[in-house]
Amino acid sequence: MLDRGELKSGDRLPAERELAHHLGVSRPSLRAGLRSLAVMGVVQIRPGAGSFIAEGPPALGIDALSFQAALHGFTRVQMFEARLVLEVAAAGMAAERATSERLVALSDETTGMFASMDDRQAFLLHDIAFHRAVASACGNPILCSLVDMVSELFRQLRRQTIGRAHDLRDAAEEHRRIYLAIRAHDPERARRTMSEHLMRAEHSQSTEDTEAAPTPGDSLGTSY
Repeated sequence: MLDRGELKSGDRLPAERELAHHLGVSRPSLRAGLRSLAVMGVVQIRPGAGSFIAEGPPALGIDALSFQAALHGFTRVQMFEARLVLEVAAAGMAAERATSERLVALSDETTGMFASMDDRQAFLLHDIAFHRAVASACGNPILCSLVDMVSELFRQLRRQTIGRAHDLRDAAEEHRRIYLAIRAHDPERARRTMSEHLMRAEHSQSTEDTEAAPTPGDSLGTSY
């Protein structure tokens, strides 16, 4: 029905009995299908209200990637490489396309980082939200969804190590420079400042891991 254009974002699905009859399946099969679509982020099931086609930008679920991380042993270096490819490109596109509304979101998250120096978990939330806001500002929903998915996986890892960070002010300043480059609509500077930030962050986290007591395993999968 989605492929044929009979349903679109935000539409309420027919009642279960009607939809099952229309599709030629049993109601238990229909419910199982709807649950699967809900996990995929295609359908939202609202108790008492019914089932709806999801609105807003596409959301790629983190659970499947988390299991893949555990199964295949994604490393921090691999995560860094993925972020470098995705986020440097997103920063350049954001500098070309960012709207006033998106710039406000970036500014708010930058301010939030400076305001949460004494609360490292809060700082991390603003940090991740900033990177998601950059991806959102690039105007490409596919790239935005990929960055969002990888950022969430990174957040799950980083929340266990953020307590060892000792360069939060430097990190906040780097985010401010990225924001200023995007606000100036300077793609080259935006890509450069994002690349420099990610490179420094990877170096800092490697140093933190070296200073910490050795922990068996170096993969993201050990976090789950």
